[in-house]
Amino acid sequence: MTELGEFLRTRRAALDPHRAGFPDDGRQRRVPGLRREELAQLAHVSVDYVVRLEQGRTNRVSRTVLDALADALQLAPDERDYLFTVADVAPARQEAAPEVATRLRQLLNGMPDIPAMVLHRRMDVLAWNRGAAALLTDFQALEPAARNLIRLTFLDPAFRALYGDWERSARECVAVLRMEAGRTPHDPVLTGLVGELSVRDPDFRTWWASHQVRGPRQLVKTYRHPVAGKLTLDVQQFSVDTHPDQLLVAYTATDEASAEGLRFLLLSQQAKDVDVVTEFEPDRRADRSTSG
Repeated sequence: MTELGEFLRTRRAALDPHRAGFPDDGRQRRVPGLRREELAQLAHVSVDYVVRLEQGRTNRVSRTVLDALADALQLAPDERDYLFTVADVAPARQEAAPEVATRLRQLLNGMPDIPAMVLHRRMDVLAWNRGAAALLTDFQALEPAARNLIRLTFLDPAFRALYGDWERSARECVAVLRMEAGRTPHDPVLTGLVGELSVRDPDFRTWWASHQVRGPRQLVKTYRHPVAGKLTLDVQQFSVDTHPDQLLVAYTATDEASAEGLRFLLLSQQAKDVDVVTEFEPDRRADRSTSG
């Protein structure tokens, strides 16, 4: 079964027949959601065509048919985009290692009061400021391959414990990754990440199979931070015009209590950094005193 066929099947199974306009006809439904003949009726195509699409026995799908299927399945905008993406898969392409522009790094460092970072489309953390490290984790201490928000969300207990509602955030991560997998199905790094998480986490495996998709958007997340306590933050995501595969992500407080907690966290991190410098300062002075 192809990605297109699997997506159509799961969306058909997820749609309530009554919501789609089909009254109870007295027949027992052997499967959840719409029957194939009901989807065919709504989309004005043959039942055999729906079967062939779901079984991956046809690859030629017109935009008109895709629009009709999307309307029949009542797809959300992100789901509609995903449907069109997997119906017309782009060929494999070689991808250079992602780089963050110097001016973008300067922007991160020029935002001392706002935790911020640059993400790759796979949710790899490419660059971050001191506030993001204080809020989430010490990214510098991680191997580059481990600096991925989805991997951390599922596999790092301390990172997982930060979320006030871990399941909701984790499901959002899976939906974003599924959307990206539709855009770049031949990305070996993404494929490896999905394979690893599918093996190591049963929740990821289940949610990945549900084919929920969505693109980046503004979110509100609650964190339970060991230093700052409860923080309710807007997670704002901005596209980077010069690097379409990158996002600038910033965390801002939604209320005064969270703003105060965030200020306390950043001040604590600043004091910690000063203590580290002070610890090494006597040795440097000793070196200078004996060097002349």
